[in-house]
Amino acid sequence: MIRFDKVSKVFSDGFQALDNLSFHIDEGELFVLIGPSGCGKTTTMKMINRLNEPSQGIIWIGNKDISKENPVELRRNIGYVIQHIGLLPHMTIGENVALVPKLKKVNPSSYQQRVDDLLSMVGLDPNVYRDRYPAELSGGQQQRVGVIRALAAEPPIILMDEPFSALDPISREQLQDELIRLQQEIKKTIVFVTHDMDEALKIADRICIMQDGKIVQLDSPDHILRHPANDFVRSFIGEDRLNAAGILPDVEEVMIKPVTAGPSRGLAEAIKLMQKQKVDSLLITGPSNKYLGIVKAWDIQQHYRDEKLTLKDIMVTDFATIQRNRPLSEAIDIISENNVSNLPVLSAEGELVGVITRASLVDVMADKYGNGTMDS
Repeated sequence: MIRFDKVSKVFSDGFQALDNLSFHIDEGELFVLIGPSGCGKTTTMKMINRLNEPSQGIIWIGNKDISKENPVELRRNIGYVIQHIGLLPHMTIGENVALVPKLKKVNPSSYQQRVDDLLSMVGLDPNVYRDRYPAELSGGQQQRVGVIRALAAEPPIILMDEPFSALDPISREQLQDELIRLQQEIKKTIVFVTHDMDEALKIADRICIMQDGKIVQLDSPDHILRHPANDFVRSFIGEDRLNAAGILPDVEEVMIKPVTAGPSRGLAEAIKLMQKQKVDSLLITGPSNKYLGIVKAWDIQQHYRDEKLTLKDIMVTDFATIQRNRPLSEAIDIISENNVSNLPVLSAEGELVGVITRASLVDVMADKYGNGTMDS
């Protein structure tokens, strides 16, 4: 889909930002660029929509050399989400989302419904929010609009430059979860820049770790955690604590207390419980704490208007789980392979005894192995 072929960048002051980068990004992949400030991650991303031009080398999208493409047309076919959102304050939310299709002279009748569908997709009722202005929305709501604005023209590629870093931790985690869910539906090629290793581990299909304009390691989150390339990577992700003495803690040491609900609970009740507990999913249990399934906030949002439904009607029963006596390495594999953020832990009798999350995995290991920083 996207290929860098021996790409370097030297700015006019002589600073070499990128040094001979060669890598590819697969179609439908969520590809994360990460590293310390000044490592070249944002410069690399901005090469894709020609906000930065390479000093040497070629960048391909499909079979096209993008240096030969019209940069304005190129950018209109690439979604772009930035940290400070960039919503136009004098335009309504609906007008902001429709901006790129309008610039591309798409027939309004074909994109107005698309605007409403996208607002609904991220939990913003179009009847409530379509005609509001950006100043009337919270930071998290504005960032949701920024994300769907990048989707409005249905671009095959979306660039995201630290889009959630200015948000509070709760909003940030919610949007990370929404991004994972959206990507499962839309399967776009997403290039995501972050400085936060927790965020990268949570959302990425593959992570590209950079230092001084070079790629230090490029691999899946699981493989990077298991096989850090060098001391820089170990220190950057905290691998020395994650795998101290070559022994990982067991599943029971890492699991945390789950937020549960009964299958007969109504959807409005469930939303209130999620808000109170600050979670995006509920684990459904029956008598004797028997595990039955899982319900995500998005599932509730999709079915909320049907007052007859209960959690039993919308829960997912074939969600990945793990037995409490299994090694943690197996849990990491399941989380990575199934691209899930929650992994229920069950007893041999099928009772729910805990849950492992991507975030808690890092937090618990940090507590166990030391107090050093876990991210950049």
